[in-house]
Amino acid sequence: MKFLSVFTKAPKYQKFNYSPRFYDPVKEELEQRQSRIKLELAREKGTTANADDINGYKGRISGSFQAARKRSNPGSAGTSAVMLRLGILLFITGLLVAFLEFGKPALYSLFLFVPFYLYLKFKSK
Repeated sequence: MKFLSVFTKAPKYQKFNYSPRFYDPVKEELEQRQSRIKLELAREKGTTANADDINGYKGRISGSFQAARKRSNPGSAGTSAVMLRLGILLFITGLLVAFLEFGKPALYSLFLFVPFYLYLKFKSK
């Protein structure tokens, strides 16, 4: 039996390293107070206008929106998908109105028009 176990892998235990994080409310309050004081000193000197400029968040956010706007091209693929959805919706609505108006013969006509449409669509290929 030991000879066969040489060629197979023995299962290994999966290790889970958990490093707990501790919340210190006194330290958090101290850091917030220090950041407020730094902001007030910066405002008194006139170097920055608000807290967003100190951390540089404002520039990154506005730059991200501009970059995304340049990347997106709404006119290319969106129009054909919208037109296809509109056509399907109009077809289903027309079929529903015809069924309510004429009954089952409207559904029978569906079985006549769909094969004819498919024939015309794939005939050219």
